[in-house]
Amino acid sequence: MSLEIKVGPPQLAIHQGHAVLLTEPDGQIKGPSHKGLYFYDTRVISNWTVYANGEPWDLLNGGTTTSVSAAIFLANRELVTEAGAIAPHTIGLVLSRNIGGGLHEDVDLVNYGRSKVRFNLEIAVRSDFADIFEVKSGHFVRRGHIITKWSARKQCLTTTYRNRDFFRAVALTVRASDAQAVYANGRLTFDIELASGARWHGCLTYDLSDGHTSYSAPHGCTRGGGNTQEDGTPLADWRREVLKLESSNDGFRRLFRQATDDFAALRLPVRGARRTQIVPAAGLPWFVALFGRDSLIASLQTSLVYPDFARGTLDVLGVWQATKCDDYRDAEPGKIMHELRLGELARLKLVPHTPYYGTADATPLYLITLHTAWCCTGDPELLRRHLPTAERCLEWIDRYGDRDGDGLQEYATRSSAGLENQSWKDSGDALVYPDGTLVKGPKALCELQGYVYDAWLRMAQIYDALGDTVRATAMRTKAAALFTRFNDAFWDEDAGFYAFALDGEKRKVMSVASNPGHCLWSGIVPPERAGRVVARLMQPDMWSGWGIRTLSAKHPAYNPHSYQNGAVWPHDNGLIAQGFKRYGYSEEAARIAHDVCAAGGFFALNQLPELYAGLYRDEANFPVQYPGANVPQAWAAGSVFSMLHAVLGLQPDAPHEMLYIDPELPAWLSDLTLRDLRVGKQVFDIRFWRTDDMTQFDVLRGDPAWIARREANVL
Repeated sequence: MSLEIKVGPPQLAIHQGHAVLLTEPDGQIKGPSHKGLYFYDTRVISNWTVYANGEPWDLLNGGTTTSVSAAIFLANRELVTEAGAIAPHTIGLVLSRNIGGGLHEDVDLVNYGRSKVRFNLEIAVRSDFADIFEVKSGHFVRRGHIITKWSARKQCLTTTYRNRDFFRAVALTVRASDAQAVYANGRLTFDIELASGARWHGCLTYDLSDGHTSYSAPHGCTRGGGNTQEDGTPLADWRREVLKLESSNDGFRRLFRQATDDFAALRLPVRGARRTQIVPAAGLPWFVALFGRDSLIASLQTSLVYPDFARGTLDVLGVWQATKCDDYRDAEPGKIMHELRLGELARLKLVPHTPYYGTADATPLYLITLHTAWCCTGDPELLRRHLPTAERCLEWIDRYGDRDGDGLQEYATRSSAGLENQSWKDSGDALVYPDGTLVKGPKALCELQGYVYDAWLRMAQIYDALGDTVRATAMRTKAAALFTRFNDAFWDEDAGFYAFALDGEKRKVMSVASNPGHCLWSGIVPPERAGRVVARLMQPDMWSGWGIRTLSAKHPAYNPHSYQNGAVWPHDNGLIAQGFKRYGYSEEAARIAHDVCAAGGFFALNQLPELYAGLYRDEANFPVQYPGANVPQAWAAGSVFSMLHAVLGLQPDAPHEMLYIDPELPAWLSDLTLRDLRVGKQVFDIRFWRTDDMTQFDVLRGDPAWIARREANVL
């Protein structure tokens, strides 16, 4: 029997909407650290510690029971009191937390000793109201004023922060307590007296406010049992609505289930054109916000799991589409935003995220998402509603995406606070020449050309559906020209691979990176070259055994522990796997799926993190998480759905009442059943199984006439 290894960050995280609580495993927040209770990009609680007569408690165990709840079990150390010593671990303390709007916290004590005890239970709470950018950077500047007020009658501690028109507040109220609290010296104190076997209960609620709206904490107490929410309405309703998967492969089934639960937790309410929409937040803890690229890719990944994400994302990003040039925010008419922040630095315009538009790929990805959502839902109103936004995207691609008129897409920031790199690899050191030095721009990345090529072909289909054959023909003509231009400019015959990018002087950057795998996903690679691209990505310097690295291990800048110069990103691998499948390389796609999913089984709760180290896999090691990686993260969770697409070759065509499939189950995943698969107005249950190296399928529910086999490389 082998030892089960689980890796992950040493923290507890619960979250809902714009509220996030990060604590140590013992439920406490001990500064200075990144931990805290965050609300709309502001840390409203920066320290939370609990004591008995001034002594800390010992952690027995703690964990998250769902994405919105946690339970922590503690026991006392030896206490010296007026009535005598209290033996260690004779008093049990259970902290049960539930987040939803605000935070509800149950505090339960049990005296397991044989004698009556009396002591002070003390909870110390502090608020720094730091902006999330400053917490992450470690450089915090206090700009406004904090006021704390205690009402003994209301048993309420209110702490407010104000800086000009920026306001945040947290109201901590003692409710349903078996004893009154007093507040002094920064601590809430309860005088606890417990007979042998007796119990004590109190609960604290943390109501949050941004100055306009108050967000109340859940009011129900859990009495020390934790809140699993397993049968609770929000999570149960979500699970009923989304795609479900059954398989004899328990590892893949658990990974899929956790991915759907992660997306439930990452649902973010954002105001759209007519109403509040639900979009996928990018990730916890740093990116609980609206992101252009991240929300679009997550919407693509979940297009058959929960198509309403795409609906919401298209609507909200259309609202924020740029209408004018603004160098500080890297905005240009028609451009889709990168990141919207709601904290103090954004409010005071000390950062350009109001929103910030420094992304070159979100605009073509918007068009790809629109087409995908239409294929999944068959809703013609979706096209009519978002066509004006889409056409402004097309104008931006022509006028601003192609900066020098050479027919390719380039980017360069004009902002003093902008991102140097504006593709998905957006860290400052992500683009390197073969000698390891930084690439000089403007930069034309290979995958950007593929995204635009794909977007133009998809818009041609949309124009066909709308009866505009002239525009459809124009889109196909532009796509054909880009196909030729890209393959002439980026392909290197000696290397048998595509350039990572063209630099500002149009020189090929021949660093071997994962980016050309996205070119397979978009279809801009000629079939005769696809095999060479696949083979190069599967070489040992790129293939870690846990997935494809972002950068070759032979490169001078390679570091398996870096952010984007050698680490493995699940979403990157998911898109590459779909690209492999598109060109008929099913075996290689299944290998990616197997090894990334195998890595996922090592992480706590089966949650794939944003990224992990690109170390070589062998029989004696396991995946190593990147410090500070977001968990859960939307497109990391969504990579599981990309792998499913790659294995089954799912191609929805709801406008024509068809679902095309190209299933090739590998030996390690010999059976799958999908339930509640929604395509247009149809709901399918489909069973797939492998027999003698062939994959069979049976339609258990839904109209079988809608389903047909077709090779996956057809758009």
